[in-house]
Amino acid sequence: MIYEASTLAVVIFLAFVGVTLGISFYFARKASSAAAYFAAGGQIHWFVNGVAFAGDYLSAASFLGICGMIAFYGYDGFLYSIGFLAGWVVALLVVAEPLKRLGRFTFADALNSKFQSKGIRIAAGISALVVSTFYLIPQMVGAGALIRPLLGFTHMQGVIMVGTVVTLIVVTAGMVSTTYVQFIKGLLLVGFSAILVGLILARGLVATTDPLAMTPQTLEIRDGRKIVNGAPQGTKTGENDLRPIGHVQRLPGDIERTGPVGPLKFLELLRDSDVILWGKADSVVDGVKTTTFTPRVVSGQELFRPGNHPRLFKGIRGDSLLAKLNFLSLMLALFCGTASLPHILIRYYTVKDQAAARKSTIVGIGTIGTFYVLTLFMGFGAMTCGGIDVSDSNMAAPLLARSFSLWLFAAISAVAFTTVLGTVSGLIVAAAGAVVHDLIGCLLKEPLTDHAKVRVAKIASVFVGIGAMVLGIVFEKMNVNFLVGWAFSVAASANLPSLIMTLFWKPTTKQGIVAAIFVGMISSLAWILLSGDTYQDVYGLKASDAIVPFSQPGIVTIPLGFLTLIVVSLLTGKKSA
Repeated sequence: MIYEASTLAVVIFLAFVGVTLGISFYFARKASSAAAYFAAGGQIHWFVNGVAFAGDYLSAASFLGICGMIAFYGYDGFLYSIGFLAGWVVALLVVAEPLKRLGRFTFADALNSKFQSKGIRIAAGISALVVSTFYLIPQMVGAGALIRPLLGFTHMQGVIMVGTVVTLIVVTAGMVSTTYVQFIKGLLLVGFSAILVGLILARGLVATTDPLAMTPQTLEIRDGRKIVNGAPQGTKTGENDLRPIGHVQRLPGDIERTGPVGPLKFLELLRDSDVILWGKADSVVDGVKTTTFTPRVVSGQELFRPGNHPRLFKGIRGDSLLAKLNFLSLMLALFCGTASLPHILIRYYTVKDQAAARKSTIVGIGTIGTFYVLTLFMGFGAMTCGGIDVSDSNMAAPLLARSFSLWLFAAISAVAFTTVLGTVSGLIVAAAGAVVHDLIGCLLKEPLTDHAKVRVAKIASVFVGIGAMVLGIVFEKMNVNFLVGWAFSVAASANLPSLIMTLFWKPTTKQGIVAAIFVGMISSLAWILLSGDTYQDVYGLKASDAIVPFSQPGIVTIPLGFLTLIVVSLLTGKKSA
């Protein structure tokens, strides 16, 4: 069986969780003030903060989603890595130092430093809460995917377990513990990914000679039940499992194995090979939905061409203008979204000055870039390892580790789990800060005391954590990387126009900022909820019935946010004059 809980995996997993909680309890005594709880008192070293940037940013989408997408579709998944990394150019060159200079606790502080407007604080607070909650969805989906093979839990049980642990971390010590959890997580993620890539290169590529692998196979998931080659899947012995799943059918020169190879040689050999990939088709008969997975032979050259993904990137090769716009819209959202994510922006407040903010960003870019290069090899390694789960792309990287050894599978899964913990804890801190500092702070006539701010933030963290658990259960079947693309679109549409124009356009008014935030946020959310992908994967309806023409909103809603701010600022600026 692909999924079979082991004592070793459970022990290593629980050890990671125990260390993480131990860090939280250790730093709890340092988080008594609002400054310490929300921004770690501004005393984090720039190198620690830089690696923590990577730990915060390299979420379940980066580790599980990108590896899974590369394993299933080739180069298409790496386009996400390029988009995610390119977004840090905006963060470094545009927002790092000004944000540190203008803000204190939240993203709203920077926007409101010039105007001192309750309207801006409320609008930015709502935006931070919405974006953080939306970004929590893929993290919780990834968490549920990880817990199932490790502990034998259902997806729902896994999501609830992760949500409970991470809420405990945030409630205990806020940004202080979150920073060090993310620092350790960033080091572990890059380190273990490098070990995994080293093992992939040492093993090289192997052409499968297993007769079962060469025989046509099908997997059907009918009303939640798995049927392999027309027979119900075995629940104990695994005799009906597909084996192997994902492999090289032919190597150059018809050799059986390459032996150890270097990074460039690995890619060159894969390009000249034939690989078995699995296609997916959905059908509904008498109200029963059936998903069928069937293998197909793909040339290696095809894997290195973008456009294999049936939804996201098909527009690159085709003649459809709408499909091309969908691709451009996704890339624009990934590029603009990084500098708009509340949990990334608040990390600039954890260092002491603007120079430290710049240096920590550079360290973050180096760490993140190294990891994204590794994802290319991990994705292709999973594609050819013979042990992927064709029904769950999110498990490609952990199952790749399992193809080498059980202890590595346990370690990689535990690292992936800390990846989820670190990102989710940062998101919950950002959401709680928005609730307490921006929303409640504006609604009360008397300002909250430091102690009251921390207490209310902890209560808000609990409610945000519960909401994240619910959403993680509802969106179970979607690829986490796909969901993150939407979160980046909402963040870039709602936050980037106001942030950029506040910093660099003097005629900006408070009315323009408020209007841009609400227009960008509402329009991007509405577009997503009315898109074909949401119709198909969430509502269970036909994608062709969707109201909007393509699924990624950024190419429409990001310019709409800028246009709204400019028009409203010009109108209200004249009135003020």
